[in-house]
Amino acid sequence: MFDQTLRVYKDDLLRPLAAQLRRVSPNVITVLAMVIGMAAAGAAAQQWYWAALGLWLLNRLLDGLDGMVARVHDRQSDFGGYLDIVLDFVVYAAVPVGLYWGNQTGMNALALALLLSSFYINAASWIYLSAILEKRSVGASARGEVTTVTMPNGLVAGAETILFFCLFLLWPGALFWLFSAMTVMVLLSVGQRLVWARRNLTT
Repeated sequence: MFDQTLRVYKDDLLRPLAAQLRRVSPNVITVLAMVIGMAAAGAAAQQWYWAALGLWLLNRLLDGLDGMVARVHDRQSDFGGYLDIVLDFVVYAAVPVGLYWGNQTGMNALALALLLSSFYINAASWIYLSAILEKRSVGASARGEVTTVTMPNGLVAGAETILFFCLFLLWPGALFWLFSAMTVMVLLSVGQRLVWARRNLTT
């Protein structure tokens, strides 16, 4: 929801660092981000929540840095964009699972199942819509976006995901309610896209 607004500030923050990383492959940064994200999930499973929070934030920093390095040094590739999305999804699944592993209750299990199901549905809602927009030549390049494919807006996007995961790690005792709240908001995002698609893709 706030990604487009915050992207300018994020890019201004990361551009000077990216300029110093001329010899570093963006894909190496992407893989390193995934490894650190998995470490965050492992720390959460051990109930080392402050360590997990720091690792999660470092994962997000690197996730923004890989694309900036690619753009600053003219090393963008379709494979790099694809790899970034796939490994992001690995981390998005692993951190909630790690949190559940450290807080195993029946209610948390139900909330985790619903949350991961909402992620699955959400992925279908925006990835396939992105493909249709690219097919119609109204995708990322036509919109002036810097991403590989356009990412249709929704109530929950990158910034909101970062915030929710931080809340998970700061208040693990409230996982049921936090997982449930994010599930509802993610499904509302799916509904937003369906309404938009019904209005704009019927011709």
